[in-house]
Amino acid sequence: MIPDFFDVAIIGAGHNGLTSAAYLAGAGLRVVVLESNGVVGGAAVTEEFAPGFSNSVASYTVSLLNPKVIADLDLHRHGLEIIERPAANFWPVDDRRSLLVPYDPVARRNAFASFSSKDADRLESYDNELTRAVDVLRDLITRTPPNAGGGILELIKAGTIGRRVLNLSLADQRLLLELFTASAADFLDRRFENETVKAAFAFDGIVGAYAAPSTPGTAYVLLHHCFGEVNGKPGRWGHAKGGMGAITQAMARAAQSRGAVIRVNAPVERVLVERGRAAGLVLKSGEIVKARAVAANIGPKLLFRDLIAAGDVDPETREKFLAIKTGSGTFRMNVALSELPDFTSRPGKDLGPHHGSGIVIGPTLSYLERAYLDARTDGWSREPVVEMLISSTFDPSLAPAGRHVASLFVQHVAPKLPDGRSWSNAHEREAFADLVIETVTRHAPNFRSSVVARQVLSPLDLEQRFGLVDGDIFHGQLGLGQLFSARPVLGYGNYRMPLPGLYLCGSGAHPGGGVTGVPGMNAAREIVKDMKRWRSKR
Repeated sequence: MIPDFFDVAIIGAGHNGLTSAAYLAGAGLRVVVLESNGVVGGAAVTEEFAPGFSNSVASYTVSLLNPKVIADLDLHRHGLEIIERPAANFWPVDDRRSLLVPYDPVARRNAFASFSSKDADRLESYDNELTRAVDVLRDLITRTPPNAGGGILELIKAGTIGRRVLNLSLADQRLLLELFTASAADFLDRRFENETVKAAFAFDGIVGAYAAPSTPGTAYVLLHHCFGEVNGKPGRWGHAKGGMGAITQAMARAAQSRGAVIRVNAPVERVLVERGRAAGLVLKSGEIVKARAVAANIGPKLLFRDLIAAGDVDPETREKFLAIKTGSGTFRMNVALSELPDFTSRPGKDLGPHHGSGIVIGPTLSYLERAYLDARTDGWSREPVVEMLISSTFDPSLAPAGRHVASLFVQHVAPKLPDGRSWSNAHEREAFADLVIETVTRHAPNFRSSVVARQVLSPLDLEQRFGLVDGDIFHGQLGLGQLFSARPVLGYGNYRMPLPGLYLCGSGAHPGGGVTGVPGMNAAREIVKDMKRWRSKR
């Protein structure tokens, strides 16, 4: 029997909302998740976009999904299977040259040596640096940050974290400072000489960031993408069998098995406020769902812009949330293919390891830089950065026999076009999609003719369909001013929002974006603590 009153009502059944629901229900709380769309998953969903062709719609690859979340929610028992890519990445450079990055350390070194023997010699030192940084920060991502203005307990927490950092060697303290403040370009320029080698690492510094490699803070974005692992193997990337929707379907089953209620086609109109605290949700249908607390798995900017009445929070505080910097510079496509791309730098239509890797069009650091500058000036890149993942190469269930599907994750585009132009104009959207196809075709001449169908999502489409303000896949950029205790806003970094009883459990909270489940897990822990404290006072 579904209760008529809940302990926690969660806005949005994306992966973090479902993660929170599973942890909260596992702690014995009555939980309801309300999803506006007809299927759970948020941006981590799989759908058929052309007859016989299915693919992940928005998020598209697996690495950052936290192993603790996988284990605690027993996601494998609930149907999750992750397939490892046969190689990490493939970089077509020109008609003759390409860089295929395998996982084997010796083969990887040899691949880089074909571009620069000096850079190949520096790989081990570079990997060790990033590993040391990740080891320090990996534990911190699963902890609640110290909250500015939070009293003595927060000061103790801050002191504990500070002592840990101060106990590092001076070299490692300098490394962390550099990674948090430097640009990816500066960080890499100090370590490598070859433009293609630098681009291969700098790509991770601009993924989901509307920024150039020369933008300060992009070194941290690079580091953010180094936290991952697949099936216990650090630094690997993989694919959820059945697409990204398989992750959120497994999470939904985990939450429901613990007693959580999940409702789809239930869009929220606003947060219900009674006696100065969140008391439930008002749905667009007019239905009221009462709860002792509300957890929002939507971007904080969207939450305070659309779902919190202006008089329910202090105007100055509200303005801080509305000023959160958003925008990923991201354009998302799925394509149905009649055959595999035949790259001039690595010829052949027969399946090879490069077809199953992340195929990145972005051969030099200057190419990545120009892509951003173009978008800032003209609204989109004349030579966009494209990561293509042909998921059907290791998951044949996604396409008819002999056919394929590919995800195209594209940068850079302006979240809002200049000069009165708009992504709501179908011509703008389709013209840029054509340019993306042409960009890949320059490296694989059969690509354009092999595309039999496509799905196109501009930043505006990502906002309208998934609630990603300005198309921001991270719910807020990962700059230094929006990280750790300052995520989403300084003073509210501990998942508790300025309205009592309201929590943030999505990617806009620490530690940030990507399909990790960590914000959902961390927020649930804080909610459970507060619920226990409230009960002890009764």
